[in-house]
Amino acid sequence: MSDILTLASQARDAGKLLPAAHDNLAEWIQAKFLPDWALAALNELATQNAWEELNDRFFQKLAFGTGGMRGLTIGRVVAPSELGSPSDLGTPAHPAVGANNLNDFTLIRATVGLYRHVADWLAKNQETKTPHLVIAHDVRHFSRHFCELAASVWTRLGGEALIFDGPRSTPQLSFTVRHMCADAGIVITASHNPPQYNGYKCYFNDGAQVIPPHDIGVIDQVNAVRLDEIPPFLANDTSKTKRVPVSAEDAYRSQLADNILDKDIIARAKPSVVYTNIHGTGDVMILPALERFGANVSPVEAQRTHDPRFPTVKSPNPENAEAFTLALRDAQKIKADIVIGTDPDDDRVGAAVRERDGSYRLITGNTIGSALAAFRITRMKELGIIPAAGTQRATLVKTFVTTPLQDAIAEGEKIHCVNTLTGFKWIGAKLRKYQGLVEDQLRAQSGSPVDYDAIPWLKRAELLQKHSTFFIFGGEESYGYLGTDGVRDKDGNAAALMITELAAWLKEKQITFSEYLDQIYLRYGFYAEDLLNIVMEGASGAAKIKSILESLRANPPTEVDGAKVSLFQ
Repeated sequence: MSDILTLASQARDAGKLLPAAHDNLAEWIQAKFLPDWALAALNELATQNAWEELNDRFFQKLAFGTGGMRGLTIGRVVAPSELGSPSDLGTPAHPAVGANNLNDFTLIRATVGLYRHVADWLAKNQETKTPHLVIAHDVRHFSRHFCELAASVWTRLGGEALIFDGPRSTPQLSFTVRHMCADAGIVITASHNPPQYNGYKCYFNDGAQVIPPHDIGVIDQVNAVRLDEIPPFLANDTSKTKRVPVSAEDAYRSQLADNILDKDIIARAKPSVVYTNIHGTGDVMILPALERFGANVSPVEAQRTHDPRFPTVKSPNPENAEAFTLALRDAQKIKADIVIGTDPDDDRVGAAVRERDGSYRLITGNTIGSALAAFRITRMKELGIIPAAGTQRATLVKTFVTTPLQDAIAEGEKIHCVNTLTGFKWIGAKLRKYQGLVEDQLRAQSGSPVDYDAIPWLKRAELLQKHSTFFIFGGEESYGYLGTDGVRDKDGNAAALMITELAAWLKEKQITFSEYLDQIYLRYGFYAEDLLNIVMEGASGAAKIKSILESLRANPPTEVDGAKVSLFQ
């Protein structure tokens, strides 16, 4: 231990190790909570002079933000004591040791903090129940291990934890928290990030990601967990962990049908769909759901295996054209009507559509969302779910950064449109508010509590328009969509069904997606978009971002792309 600290101090003095990294590394070593393999790994990195790696691991403490945390679980330099004997899929024996990494130590702190907040909240509300937690995980490195470890921590603290028998999607976790009347939920996922990352997202009892006051409450509790509290939780004990019952999985499958407005149209039109889960969880629900409703669905077999390395793509992100290379190849062979792809935790969906000349066009998140919004409003009016003349008691809900085309669609159809802050949790918060107004009214009428989720969706639509606001559709530009209020996060399973129903509807009308999009533009106005992503990772990336922000603050722009800046904050 002293050798590591000596080498670290020398590296700091030589300008190789950042002062913050030195201090955090020293704190971790001096707290004496690390097992032998972890101390050995840090010693190996230090003796290799892997100071850039140690900077990345310790320049900051992995922040538990308003929704959770995300970080590297495999370092760019892997210490031999971490690597051990890797699994057949390349997972090292241990996750990367570091204050800025997602590993057993940072996960335990997060779970202890979440438990304490939930227990405090229950006590303040005079509820004596045992804190209940549902955990889901995707296919990433260490995901199953982290899932079981979180459950072990929760049960050791006195709570009850339920996990699925294998990888499941984020939206299914959202639904299951509500269905099982759990107090909180966790998803182990890094969404569409590169393979070496993993993450930890927190949900509250409404099935949505935590928002105020719970987000701040959880953060305060996590930050209060001392390093010396970690060791008792390091042994993974799953003896008290329970499995999510089959009935809950069946309930999620059943409610997916609410997203289809015409239950027969897919079977009538039989659109051909090429689907890729890009090695993630999407195939668990999407393939059987599409087949159930009558689509001719062809999975991309080369990408169907659950593999944390995502070996067939540069990034498992349906926002990237490259991720669709194999799916488009398969689509060309069978002249598929539509191509659909989902990210590893199956909350984001991308698509490509067939043009009249047989070529395929990748469509953006804004475009998918706008087409689905226009389609759902049109069909709901035709089916009598909402008034043909429109109503301000029905709404689209979108984030501010999502295309204003959807505002224009809502205005043209005399439907309300709500804009929220970026992040689907704010859409979930709106749904909780709308539900609450209906529950209050029904409780006042009957004098007893109401089981909102037991009310059929069409009946909820009627009640929401009478007493509150009916949710037609929600989305964000980053390929996330939601069709009903049964789930409180973006739902790739539901979105795949909605996109397929739209494809069936267009096929019956004998028009292409692009022709339908032109009709939308002609009716509501044309909106162009562009996107540029710049990635800056690790300690060096954080330093560059800090420098850019400091430069902007010191020399604020007076003009952006020809537009005068009136206020810069």
